[in-house]
Amino acid sequence: MYTGGYMGKVLRVNLSTKEITTEELPEKIAKDFIGGAGFGIKYLFDEVPGDTDALGEENKLIFAPGPLSGTSAPCASRMAVTTKSPLTNAVGMALSGGYFPVELKFAGYDVLIIEGKSEEPVYLWIKDDNVSIRKADKIWGMNTIDTQDVLKQELKEESARIACIGPAGENLSKMAAIINERRAFGRKGVGAVMGSKNLKAIAVRGTKEVPIGNEELFKKARSAMLAGMKESPMLYPHFSKLGTPMVVDATSALGIFPSENYRNTGEDDYTESLGAESSVARTLGNEHCYGCPVGCTQMKLARGGNLKYQGTMSDPEYETYYSLGSCTGVKNHDAVIHADHLCDKLGLDTISVGVTIGFAMELYESGLLSKEQTSGLDLRFGNDEAMVDAITEIAYRNEGIGSLLCDGSKVLAEQIGQGSEKYAMHVKGLEFPAYDPRGAKAHGLNYVTSYTGADHNRGYAPQEIFGAEIPKAYDRFTPEGKGWLTMYNQDLRSATCDCPTMCGFLIDMALPHMAEENTADMVSGATGLDIKKEDVMVIGARVNNLARAFNLTAGLTKADDTYPERILTEPIKEGGSKGHYVSPEELEMMLNDYYDSRNWTKEGVPTEERLSELGLDEAIVKLKEKGLL
Repeated sequence: MYTGGYMGKVLRVNLSTKEITTEELPEKIAKDFIGGAGFGIKYLFDEVPGDTDALGEENKLIFAPGPLSGTSAPCASRMAVTTKSPLTNAVGMALSGGYFPVELKFAGYDVLIIEGKSEEPVYLWIKDDNVSIRKADKIWGMNTIDTQDVLKQELKEESARIACIGPAGENLSKMAAIINERRAFGRKGVGAVMGSKNLKAIAVRGTKEVPIGNEELFKKARSAMLAGMKESPMLYPHFSKLGTPMVVDATSALGIFPSENYRNTGEDDYTESLGAESSVARTLGNEHCYGCPVGCTQMKLARGGNLKYQGTMSDPEYETYYSLGSCTGVKNHDAVIHADHLCDKLGLDTISVGVTIGFAMELYESGLLSKEQTSGLDLRFGNDEAMVDAITEIAYRNEGIGSLLCDGSKVLAEQIGQGSEKYAMHVKGLEFPAYDPRGAKAHGLNYVTSYTGADHNRGYAPQEIFGAEIPKAYDRFTPEGKGWLTMYNQDLRSATCDCPTMCGFLIDMALPHMAEENTADMVSGATGLDIKKEDVMVIGARVNNLARAFNLTAGLTKADDTYPERILTEPIKEGGSKGHYVSPEELEMMLNDYYDSRNWTKEGVPTEERLSELGLDEAIVKLKEKGLL
């Protein structure tokens, strides 16, 4: 039995019946799935049918930190929110750091499951063992910043931590995020699911301590982890000072920093306008998540240029410099800071919003989208004012450009037609992140095969992006061996980051040589469970296979494991990846390698043998019921 790490409780809140209950966290779930995304996917699979309407009452929102959250483990203040995504109709899982994740642990809970739908706007107030559902009519319609301020005043709890939605979630934009302080559960439309339940916010205040199961082992593992962090040539000398914006320069050098909806990657240089030097000039300081010595979040101040942007403070990450910068052709650094702030304030995912606006810009320039349809916005690439104005239109689902763009690139392409789907940069409905897959084949194959769609964090390939040689060095251009490597990266990331829960940047930059051992020792020390190094990748495989099984029951097939036509037919024209693309034959070869490596069928269905090895009998039953196995 676990003796630490976990608080031992699952909190259920049914918004339809107003019933609030608690139950014990089963030891088997704890050991088999660790926490975070593992818990979320397990409860989602068991309790939400695959064919559920993502915005319907039957869908659930599952909040789960990990066993390391709230302990003295560094860089572990993270939480997964899992649901059926309205954007992809697949597993929707979003992660966030900050202080909200540990506060739920301090209140005494390992999992919070939101069920049903309230007839009126409400918020949830959790103060240790006291949980109540309260009217939110006064804060419905507020932006996320004001919502958090007003709730703290109303509750007379300045120390409360709050996760909430903004107007975008209320208006059911499929790109809506859940915001806690300056952090976002950003992707897959989790904010729309929260809005569909008429749940405006979750406020938490906890006063309990997270127990440690094996103090001696935990201290030893923590010391080894801190030593590994200190020895990293990248973590403290560079990453803690520059944060993720430093990656703009790295991917630009590789020729994979995408621009103008991927039509001219490598042809234009964004390092001077959006790179590290420009970023440092606007840095005010950094912020830390709970228990993090790194503090990679870089606070920026818009300092000049357009008066509309001056004085705006925000913390854009690398992905935002791409989505609201290069993908829309915008080189105005202050506009990106302002747009990032606006997305956080209104409750939108910066990646999906920026990529969707970039797609709309290409449609506009090619004559497939008229000025009448754009509500008068001049949506040319590089027009930062139009980009910024579009964000507000999207959040409020305003008639015209707002309603046209608010559900993402896939829906936009379906509405426009005329072959526009060739240039809609998404997989399974989730917009591409900031790495052109034509110049990094394993990184890109992860977009195709990840259970959430085009999501770089589910199977990040540091071997291609940063030249990591673990498990060995790889040529980023070749398709050979990339199926196995993608499986490896996905399982490693799931088990070492998404479940415990631990910051992925930390693993990639400082601990790749000890990721599995670190996870086994830290989790065993915290929980008192006996988790071996060799168990770690098995847990990662279990999570990814169960997520795949859910997606299959939701109706996804091998046909969804593909790229838009641009990636399959158009070579990158200039830069460090000039001439490269992913041909249909290469993609098929890599997919076959991936399916074989996972012991799945040629159609991408996990075999009964593999599911049985992983102890996923419940998946075998459901897939057989659906005639898929």
